[in-house]
Amino acid sequence: YVLPWGQMSFWGATVITNLLSATPYIGDTLVQWIWGGFAVDNATLTRFFTLHFLLPFIIMGTSMIHLLFLHETGSNNPTGLNSNLDKIPFHPYYSYKDLLGGLIMLFCLLTLALFTPNLLGDPENFSPANPLMTPPHIKPEWYFLFAYAILRSIPNKLGGVLALLFSILVLFIVPITHLSKQRTLSYRPISQFFFWLLISDVLILTWIGGQPVEHPFIIIGQLASA
Repeated sequence: YVLPWGQMSFWGATVITNLLSATPYIGDTLVQWIWGGFAVDNATLTRFFTLHFLLPFIIMGTSMIHLLFLHETGSNNPTGLNSNLDKIPFHPYYSYKDLLGGLIMLFCLLTLALFTPNLLGDPENFSPANPLMTPPHIKPEWYFLFAYAILRSIPNKLGGVLALLFSILVLFIVPITHLSKQRTLSYRPISQFFFWLLISDVLILTWIGGQPVEHPFIIIGQLASA
């Protein structure tokens, strides 16, 4: 998102990195370390280039660790029951399935990149980065709208950052606190209700994030963020 270095790239990087300034004691130092100076500049762009170069290797490493644990412990299933007596070899059944899915995804990606590369881009990002001119209506891409809605619904900066952090950490905390041997929601109607309530809340926040900051969207965003 930052690498095109357009208006939305510059101001998006400025807003997102400034969130770290809410960290007590080390916030400002942390932001300046990420920027490589006292503002978003060429040093920041170089650091994000480096991050994008390293990310594929990090993803590859975590994927290998995931496959290792999957091979050792096995995967879950919709019933949550032990399926050791009803297993099939990974190859050729799932290897061909994964290969076909990967080829379809690669075809869609190449089609988008070669024929319509600007389809998903923000029109504002075609303007070169200008630190002296703020775009009139800044909003992130659709997959970050829920986070943007949480941040702007809570007046306190640190409170908004903590709410956003916990909204993501809950996905990691729930599996740890689930102590039952049956790892499924199939026979738990109350858990299913809360699951779909969470999905609905994320969809509402995504919708609110794309709306202007005015009544009644402010109230709806605050209720959905509670």
